[in-house]
Amino acid sequence: MILDNKLNITHQVELAKAEEKISKQKAKQLFDTGNIEQAETGTFAGLTYIHAYLFEEIYEFAGKLREVNIAKGDSRFAPVIYLALLFINIFPRRIFKAFIRPLVLLRRISNNLFYAGIYACYGGYFIV
Repeated sequence: MILDNKLNITHQVELAKAEEKISKQKAKQLFDTGNIEQAETGTFAGLTYIHAYLFEEIYEFAGKLREVNIAKGDSRFAPVIYLALLFINIFPRRIFKAFIRPLVLLRRISNNLFYAGIYACYGGYFIV
């Protein structure tokens, strides 16, 4: 099953390549323009802002809390039933440690690896 997308791509490999290319470009833009400063650190609002910024050109649901279960290839994402509980109970503490802290550490490496890291952190989860 391929995710519905604004690019009207119907082949999984082609969509994965387009998603990676666009989201890496957007990640670079997010930092180069200083727009990353608009994302609230350690909050659900901050995560949704970044997710929307990275994927708004690709998916209608970018930056929105999912209402349906989805999968990419063989990878299933967190079931919808658990998402609200996840963000109400543990989002700020655990997400900061799992996502934001590695990004800070990644910033010390080359820009290409840094943007690839952002894509891996946000693109691989689709939890919003």
